Amino acid sequence: MDILKTATDWAKDELVSTPFFILAGTLFLAVSFGLWQVGKTDLARAYILPTLIAGSLLVIIGLGLFFTNKTRIEQFKIDHTENPIAFIDAELVRTEATLKEYKNVVFTGIPIIIGICISILYFVHAPVWRATMITSITMLSVILFIDGLAHARISDYNKQLLQAQEEIKK
Repeated sequence: MDILKTATDWAKDELVSTPFFILAGTLFLAVSFGLWQVGKTDLARAYILPTLIAGSLLVIIGLGLFFTNKTRIEQFKIDHTENPIAFIDAELVRTEATLKEYKNVVFTGIPIIIGICISILYFVHAPVWRATMITSITMLSVILFIDGLAHARISDYNKQLLQAQEEIKK
């Protein structure tokens, strides 16, 4: 098994995935700008700031992940060339920590936050609160969707790392 190719393919797949954060963020920013320009009602005006903030956060997340994974590809080659066993061990530690973060933050924390936002939405009827909760639910749903796909990729990558580690030990 060529674990360097596997690691590089995983990082390249992440480079394809992360622009979806940027795309979603850009859509939020466009909605914010559109509502700023043509929003007439209190509720429409209330969406301007929450969608601006959500869009900015999604763009920042996307750019951060994109550049992190882009530099990671070159670092993979260097680390693997220097010491393949240490490379696999370090990647296993990183992927297992990431999988734990996904479990705690993405698949536990985000649904809880969405539930809280739904509860607030049910009880509070002020336009700013409604707009903020609906925007938060939408943004968190986008994150949940994209990270759900990323979780599947990193889980598969982790399994391949475990297999490579077993092959090296033989």
